[in-house]
Amino acid sequence: MDIALALGGGGARGLAHIGILQVLEREGFRIQAVAGTSIGGIIGAAYAAGYGPEEIINLAQAASIRELLRARPMGPALVGIERIEEWLHGILGQRTFADLRLPFAVTAADLNSGQEVVIKDGVVAHAVLATIALPGIFPPQLLGNHRLIDGGALDPVPVRPARALSGAPVVASVLSPGRELWGQARSPSVTGMLPGVDVLMRLRPGQALKVFQEYMEITSRTYTETRLELDQPEVIVRPEVWRVGLLDEPPVTEMVAVGARAMELALPDLRREFSLARRWARRLRPGPTGLPG
Repeated sequence: MDIALALGGGGARGLAHIGILQVLEREGFRIQAVAGTSIGGIIGAAYAAGYGPEEIINLAQAASIRELLRARPMGPALVGIERIEEWLHGILGQRTFADLRLPFAVTAADLNSGQEVVIKDGVVAHAVLATIALPGIFPPQLLGNHRLIDGGALDPVPVRPARALSGAPVVASVLSPGRELWGQARSPSVTGMLPGVDVLMRLRPGQALKVFQEYMEITSRTYTETRLELDQPEVIVRPEVWRVGLLDEPPVTEMVAVGARAMELALPDLRREFSLARRWARRLRPGPTGLPG
């Protein structure tokens, strides 16, 4: 039962991805390829580098978002990345994509061209720094001729990159709620953990910023749903994590458990993908050349 995994962006909510990995391994599914955006890039990189779900839990518990964010700002950003970069290199070292145990890719958005960039070669840690470069919070990352920011700007859940890495059914882990929950599931402010922001948010400019953030959340959720409708992953998993802020520091084990519950609920849909009829449908699906795959 081979699958490809698309891990969506969503900051601290992405800890739920670990629970999805746990259940997939436990149920005997073989993850043949992983593509990640933002936090999905971090979790996916660790998994592709050979860390198992339990080891990734230990890495997450040993890290402190508050400490990682205590870096001197450099460039057009509110927070520096020195501590995050050091933490990533401690996990991934100088591994390149060719060194990983399975095909892996991350997405980023290029400020120079306005296009999506799928990164699947070079030093993995450098690629992850690009996919997590939340605009305004972290500085853009320079890779070649590209000036890269968080991949969620253009590909919140990288279904197409995952499918391109493997012909297996794609399981998409989505960290935002479905449309039916938008009115009751608002997410905390992304700037809530930044120093001094609580004072600003009580002033008129801060209130204006709050309205702008609410607008951006609506835009992001709409774009996520549109991409899912276009890219059509075989299975969508939605952990109920949207009440967690992007830069919050929730209990790791609780987030992992939420992800595991969501994956368990989606198991019947995933198992149906391995029925004889679905297998033949995938064989007859046009490949990149227009011929049956």
